[in-house]
Amino acid sequence: MTVDSRFLRVARRLAIAAATILGANTVAFLALRLVPVDPAFVIAGAGSDAVAITPEVLAAIRSEYHLDRPLPVQYLLYLARLVHGDLGISYVQEQPVARLIAEQAGPTIALAALASLFAITFSLLAGVLTAGRRRAGAAAQAVELLLASTPVFWIGFLLMLLFSVKWRVFPLLDAGDLRTLILPALTIALPTAAPLAQVLRRAMEDVLEQPFVMTARSRGLSVLAVKLRHGLRHAVIPYLTMLGFSFGALLGGAAITETLFGRPGLGRLLVNAVTRQDMPLVLGLVTVSTLAFVIVNTLIDFAYIFIDHRLGSELPSSP
Repeated sequence: MTVDSRFLRVARRLAIAAATILGANTVAFLALRLVPVDPAFVIAGAGSDAVAITPEVLAAIRSEYHLDRPLPVQYLLYLARLVHGDLGISYVQEQPVARLIAEQAGPTIALAALASLFAITFSLLAGVLTAGRRRAGAAAQAVELLLASTPVFWIGFLLMLLFSVKWRVFPLLDAGDLRTLILPALTIALPTAAPLAQVLRRAMEDVLEQPFVMTARSRGLSVLAVKLRHGLRHAVIPYLTMLGFSFGALLGGAAITETLFGRPGLGRLLVNAVTRQDMPLVLGLVTVSTLAFVIVNTLIDFAYIFIDHRLGSELPSSP
């Protein structure tokens, strides 16, 4: 692989990442502008007796926030601020959006890290142990299909009902320790692990049908040793690809999970921002979430090179 080809590959990944972030922000910007709510009312504190909302007040707010400009001009002004790293000021909380996101990022990062650990562990165990075993694989697929098709809030509600209310294994309210993080992490991890296990099992079963597996078995290797030595190595590429796409579902599940369990974090902040029509905060959260998704998938794309050098000349493109 030449230096020029590596440079072109990096440039292509960065271009895809930039296009993904631009597209997500454009869609979010237009969607929020289509909502039949005047942002000037939100800024003025509609429904509050503290501010007399007169036509003059609304006109002054629209002028200050450039809401009286045509929509294309507002969009270009938004992009100009975004390029300079300015996520704007929250309409409702009147604080920099970047500061609000930074204050709530810690709990969400902890939740996402533990949920990812659970999802990877469960999917590896399910995929490796049931690959090539018809009955066990069929039972595992039934459970995985059930988990993948069940709404996240139902899984969280059942976990809360069983482990917090009935058996009292984990506390119901957030106490700021690891025990209160387990149930929310499991709520996200279980539906995330289901498709990962399915992809891993299917890839490993394809490997187990290859002739070299018979050669390895004839040398005295057990079925588990063959799976670990040969199956995982050949199945890791599709598994990592699905893992990258599953990160988006993990981010989406955080909003529901944090609200359900009453936890602080970016997901709950997003729900509150959407409810209160706080457009700068919503757009800032969309930007940060899209950036995290793009970074994870770009790192996975680059990891393909180190896992399988045969993919050095042509790699799959992820957003």
